Amino acid sequence: MSDAPQAPVPNSSASSSSGLAPNVAGALSYLVGLFTGIFFLVTEKQNQFVRFHAAQSIVVSAGIFVLWIAVSVVDTVLAVVPIIGWAIGLLLSLGVGVGGFVLWLMLMYRAYQGREWEVPIAGAQARKLIAPKPIAQ
Repeated sequence: MSDAPQAPVPNSSASSSSGLAPNVAGALSYLVGLFTGIFFLVTEKQNQFVRFHAAQSIVVSAGIFVLWIAVSVVDTVLAVVPIIGWAIGLLLSLGVGVGGFVLWLMLMYRAYQGREWEVPIAGAQARKLIAPKPIAQ
């Protein structure tokens, strides 16, 4: 999650297909995670700034969902260990919950600022998701 100064993002000032300002559409891509990410990815055809944030919203939401399932499995296993197992399970759950919430807020805030803030791994996957596909002949 690079915090280095960034040049203005190309297409971030151009209008989006939704009629919203690109920074607003980018921030709204994260609002309901997977659902708004898919909505903006499907409806936005031209603005790469909005498409990036929509794709990153999808990847981050899916990643947090998978992480939540893994933590739930670990919680279930640790539940058999009295007190220490419960405490570790609670800390893991709180860590994922609070960490996911803070990440969600930061991504919405950075998108609203008009910045493409890439989450490690998820940002690269989002770029692959929106990359133009070669036309088969």
